[in-house]
Amino acid sequence: MTQDRSGRGVTLVMACLGVFVAYLPVTTVSVSLPAVQRALGASTSQLSWVSDAFVLPMAALILTTGVWGDVHGRKRVFQAGMAFCALGAAISLSSDSVQALWAGQAVSGLGAAALLPTTLALISHAVPDHRERGRFIGLWVMSLMASLAVGPLIAGALLEHVAWRWIFLLPMPVSLIVLVVAAFLLPDSRAPHGRRLDWPGQISAAVAVTAVVYGVIEGGADGFGEPAVVTALVLGAVSAAVFVAVERRSASPMLDLALFRSPAFTATALVAMISFLGLIGFFFVLSLYFGMVQHLTTIEAALRMVMVSGVALVVGAPIGRLMHRVSPRILITTGLVVVAGAMVSLTGVDAHTSYGSIVWRLALLGLGMGAVLTPMTASAVSSVPYHLAGMAAAGNNAFRQVGGALGPAVLGALLTTRALDALPGRLADAGVPAEAGARVLDTAREQGLGAVAGLDLDAATGPALTALGDSFLDGMRLCLTVSASLALLAALACAVLLRPAARPTAPAAPATEEPPARLAPVPAS
Repeated sequence: MTQDRSGRGVTLVMACLGVFVAYLPVTTVSVSLPAVQRALGASTSQLSWVSDAFVLPMAALILTTGVWGDVHGRKRVFQAGMAFCALGAAISLSSDSVQALWAGQAVSGLGAAALLPTTLALISHAVPDHRERGRFIGLWVMSLMASLAVGPLIAGALLEHVAWRWIFLLPMPVSLIVLVVAAFLLPDSRAPHGRRLDWPGQISAAVAVTAVVYGVIEGGADGFGEPAVVTALVLGAVSAAVFVAVERRSASPMLDLALFRSPAFTATALVAMISFLGLIGFFFVLSLYFGMVQHLTTIEAALRMVMVSGVALVVGAPIGRLMHRVSPRILITTGLVVVAGAMVSLTGVDAHTSYGSIVWRLALLGLGMGAVLTPMTASAVSSVPYHLAGMAAAGNNAFRQVGGALGPAVLGALLTTRALDALPGRLADAGVPAEAGARVLDTAREQGLGAVAGLDLDAATGPALTALGDSFLDGMRLCLTVSASLALLAALACAVLLRPAARPTAPAAPATEEPPARLAPVPAS
């Protein structure tokens, strides 16, 4: 049965706190990467894994945790997600090596994988009417953006006074308090009939995502011709094909491919993946730019990075209200074009770009993202029949996290490859002697770009750091150009596929959320 008003309120608060905790490590860690690199001596590829160790479990397991909640109860999975977030934060807080940090991030990512589909499914159950549900989802998205907005400020404030590990302190008490409160107040829901865990689909999906991300990260560091990299990419492609074949034949698919018969769902899935590939990858590159090129403190970098998620958070509420007057197709397409324009404008920054000059560019990017996220999530859920809303939400989240996992991997690989290609010429232009230049190149190739800052080259140190910054900017501009192109591609897909159509009508008072054992074809929308 649908919940009363008080039950809906509790569900909304718990869902918003859940997604806040789930996304808090994204920007707190991103803005702290230069500090982590200095403290642990990590290479660029190892830093990529700091971000991806968190996002990979989200991408690989998010569909499975959604099904687990359907079968065993979403409240139970929600509480498990909170517990894993607290445990992962504790492991990261006590880590003294980059490998231990990877482990903590992976456990936190597992918790986030449980929270994201569960929180949206709880909202969909509590609010079957698509208009009212859209407002709830808007608040859910605003909580996500609030987490991304405060993350840099928390990290910046802490790193001014304590070691980088303490950025993981906040999720621990928040997760534990929410876990206990949920035990007493959060209404439960499930959809047990006709749903069961799809282990072949789960395994093939996890292998595909992990292998592709591993191949991209290590390919950027060691070269894409390396046998291990080629093997990983081939394994990823084969596993993806196996996943499609398994899901087409499964009696209880983890992600029913009939969802893609809805052009609106297909468009929002594509937009979700591309937008988070660009956003999470951009945070990764931008953090290194502030640390390696502009040599800013963590709080100075945070005050710049917060403009993206902060502006997106501010515009989220009016965009949510505007959704009932303006087509989501127009909102999302316009937002993606603005994102592309912001990315292009950022190609003009350099080592000496002032605060004011960069902030308006980042604010423009946040404006575009704010116009995309709320209508994207709401459209994914409302573009399919009511009984498929939970799976559609989980699928949209899964594509979002695949994009988030690929972001640091793809952009990190592009950044490293382009910067290393440009570095010899930049060293020569800066007048660095051949012997010192060879030392810089060897260090950059073997230990990563950040390791060059620790070299003592006597009189050549200053010119070498200038050359390093210029080569980094060459790589960053390539990343921004690629991200802008992907945003325009997503805008085109949205304009073509996200056509206005009659929304599916929810039952007035559904007794259950029971889907058929095999999902029926989804009507085009």
